[in-house]
Amino acid sequence: MSSGSRQDSGQAAATRRRGAALEEAILGAAVGILLESGVPGLTMDEVARRAGTNKNAVYRRWPNRVALGVAAYRRLADERTAPPDTGALRTDALELLRLANRTWSSPLGEILRGLLAAAGGTPGLLAELRDPDGGPTAHDTAWLTVIERAVARGEAPPGARHPRVAALPSALLRNEYVLRGEPAVPDPVLVEIVDEVFLPLVRGRGNPGDIC
Repeated sequence: MSSGSRQDSGQAAATRRRGAALEEAILGAAVGILLESGVPGLTMDEVARRAGTNKNAVYRRWPNRVALGVAAYRRLADERTAPPDTGALRTDALELLRLANRTWSSPLGEILRGLLAAAGGTPGLLAELRDPDGGPTAHDTAWLTVIERAVARGEAPPGARHPRVAALPSALLRNEYVLRGEPAVPDPVLVEIVDEVFLPLVRGRGNPGDIC
């Protein structure tokens, strides 16, 4: 069999994939393009070519390249977010904020900034960047995990286990990016967020005398 025939046969086999297998191939192709070329390089044609399928199959699952880019970014972000376990709430919180700060100024952060710019003012896409399924992101889950560990150690009252409490440090960090217009926040600001806002809020979620 000639090399051309083998290639055609392989492409036909790839095209016959259905369901989850095809979706995984498309997402994998999109992730690869984002890592290599960023958001500008993400096109439906290139995704279809790399996934070994046709462009219509891609469009049936994602209406445009930005929606696909959001799904691929979330795959990347979820893979890289793991809750630290330093043995203390303060150092766990600082490590999570520092991780987020490093990520924002990394190639992954550049992808996120590109997607935010490409999404423009589209509320649906902006919401998907954070929470497409109505549940917490991996980053939100990491914050809840460090709070739950702190509760188990007796560092925090049970009332601290609340999604709004867990989301606050990241929200403050995002606000710093907006105000500064820079892809990194000085470390003393991260310390201030933890020491002056997050920890007092956590401790205030219990009854007086719950935490010394």
